[in-house]
Amino acid sequence: MRRLAAVILLAVSTIPVFADKKMQGTSVLKDSQPAGTTDKQHKHQAYDLSFITTGNQYTCRTDSSKSMNATDFVVGSEITYEIDGKKVKIKTPEGKQVECKVVRVELLRPPQ
Repeated sequence: MRRLAAVILLAVSTIPVFADKKMQGTSVLKDSQPAGTTDKQHKHQAYDLSFITTGNQYTCRTDSSKSMNATDFVVGSEITYEIDGKKVKIKTPEGKQVECKVVRVELLRPPQ
């Protein structure tokens, strides 16, 4: 019984180590779409930004309480990303940066 408890404790304690792993890299901005509308509570337009990492396509949504200049994030241009759980930072080569939250992850499979 103690051995089983020790194994379970060890397994549970190692899960957060893998979950907190940051992913970084470069990619191409695949899509940028406006999301939602503006109103008194959402003063700025939110955007859904899509990009591909190794094996996955991520879509993240910007915060509607912060402004983003859509012309700074050109579809097809190179970006640098940092994924930390649900938080994403996207930066352009010109130094423009935006933070967003993951709203969709799609597994990319090779054609069969």
